[in-house]
Amino acid sequence: MSKEITSPILELQRQRALLQMEYDEEKRAFQQQTEALGMLRRVKRGDAWMPLRVGKSYYNSLNQYCVEVFRQADDDTDHNFEFGRPVQFFVQKEKEIHFFHATGSVSYVDGDRMVIAVPDGFHVVDLQVTDGQLGIQLFFDETSYRLMFDALDRTMRAKGRLGYLRDLFYSHQKAETFSFPDIGFSYLNETQQHAVNEVLRAKDVAIVHGPPGTGKTTTLVEAIYETLRRESQVLVCAQSNTAVDWISEKLVDRGLNVLRIGNPVRVDDKMLSFTYERRFEAHPDYPQLSAIRKAIRELRSHSKRTDNWHQKMDRLKSRATELEIRINAELFGEARVIACTLVGSANRLLDGMKFCTLFIDEAAQALEAACWIPIRRAGRVILAGDHCQLPPTVKCYEALKGGLGRTLMERIAEQKPEVVTLLRIQYRMHEDIMRFSSDWFYHNQMVAAPEVQHRSILDLDLPMMWIDTSQYDGKEEFVGESFGRVNKTEAELTLLSLQAYFELIGKQRILDERLDVGIISPYRAQVQYLRSQIRKKEWMKPFRTRISVNTVDGFQGQERDIIVISLVRSNDDGQIGFLRDLRRMNVAITRARMKVIILGDSNTLTRHPFYRKLYQYVKSLKGEE
Repeated sequence: MSKEITSPILELQRQRALLQMEYDEEKRAFQQQTEALGMLRRVKRGDAWMPLRVGKSYYNSLNQYCVEVFRQADDDTDHNFEFGRPVQFFVQKEKEIHFFHATGSVSYVDGDRMVIAVPDGFHVVDLQVTDGQLGIQLFFDETSYRLMFDALDRTMRAKGRLGYLRDLFYSHQKAETFSFPDIGFSYLNETQQHAVNEVLRAKDVAIVHGPPGTGKTTTLVEAIYETLRRESQVLVCAQSNTAVDWISEKLVDRGLNVLRIGNPVRVDDKMLSFTYERRFEAHPDYPQLSAIRKAIRELRSHSKRTDNWHQKMDRLKSRATELEIRINAELFGEARVIACTLVGSANRLLDGMKFCTLFIDEAAQALEAACWIPIRRAGRVILAGDHCQLPPTVKCYEALKGGLGRTLMERIAEQKPEVVTLLRIQYRMHEDIMRFSSDWFYHNQMVAAPEVQHRSILDLDLPMMWIDTSQYDGKEEFVGESFGRVNKTEAELTLLSLQAYFELIGKQRILDERLDVGIISPYRAQVQYLRSQIRKKEWMKPFRTRISVNTVDGFQGQERDIIVISLVRSNDDGQIGFLRDLRRMNVAITRARMKVIILGDSNTLTRHPFYRKLYQYVKSLKGEE
């Protein structure tokens, strides 16, 4: 149902007010959590590292002062540190925690090693703690909010192209297109070919709607490649660093010169080789620039300032600036694709740059305000994603109710259905796994490619099973504030049903064919409990590398041969909490190639129409109604 359209300025003001509510709520929650949650709980949640060992400190190629730290932990707890996130050092002495005033930001993180960019004048010697434990925690991210507020304000004031796009996106006005006959691409299916052609024809906006397994990334890469036959450079953005890495890697594989602004999440040589920082360091003029910067720092530290001190400093600074400009001009001149997060597109390196085309991948996971940050640099916008999968994260219930979770992609898709191309053929899962998702979320328009239609591990196997836990005693338990729920009986049953299925397949076959398993639970507490149980189970030892356990968000964009889903909720009131966000369930089910095993209390869950329908659907595959 399309909503009534008010004036673009009023709508943006409403967005701004909702974003302000979200900002206030998140800041309040952060402060409350920091005070209320013990630091050990924050460590367990992955929001802090403690104890820390300090490594070397140095100036990086971007001339930022950096400190290297190592996590001294025995377990492999997941953490939430990634490039660009603000952090704060602290010291814990007995029960007291002392925070350092200065905040830094994550420059690089890989396993248990992290590099933090700290402000000039930060005394690393202060980190050499003798009494108490040194730690580091994620800090509240003011910068992203500031940039989103700024983008909304700028868009409201805009004239010219940005003003035109704003008015277009908030109205039923038709988007303009070029007209030329279809170009054929033999290696794409017909809906993928149509999507690429629609992107090339769009003067203002186009949307590639890619349900699970339909080859959205393949289509988008092709659309970018073809666009670059007509334009010299494009800007490619996504909400998360992980999504930027994924699309960047595929573009590099396609032979394009990608310049990645910011550091990748998955740190390997291939990923690092196209980052701005590595390219900058590898430039032949860099050693000279590095030497000049060092000379500037030494000159600054001299307490005796002679008459020619200022002249010397000015000369060195202007030479450094000249070299920096030359290196940047070459790096940006050679690159065909500039890739960064939506927030990263505000980087000063891109100041003054304009692009004919902006591509936003995973656009259905991005807040509208974040999309306006790069749109100001672009002539036309191509959005790709799936608004039937994970939505943007909104923590303030009032802001969510007010519509902050409604994305720019959804808004445009509703008002201009003619700019949307749905990719219909999926290459991931057995037809019976796809069918439920297709019926409920995609108006029954999905088709399984012939090669995956009947893919299964065992002959006559049922692709989907629901193990009803209502006959067992297991009830959900609440674990700490905002940490979620756990159902220990269901966790035990989850591992028992996986063991039974493994025995049916045969241990050797699992290892020989490298079958992989994803265990998904919507609740982080259940995920952590399952992980701890897997470590204790002797029979799982040979398979541990083949099994990953995570939340729905942790599996976004991934796939596995077997998916086991533990739904956790089991109570007498039929309360299912955020399981009501059905898009998460869509993601969970559609990660599977050949088998889905769902564990859930049917008495609790089937009071909701979606879970009732799903339960009946799974039973019907078995011939039960």
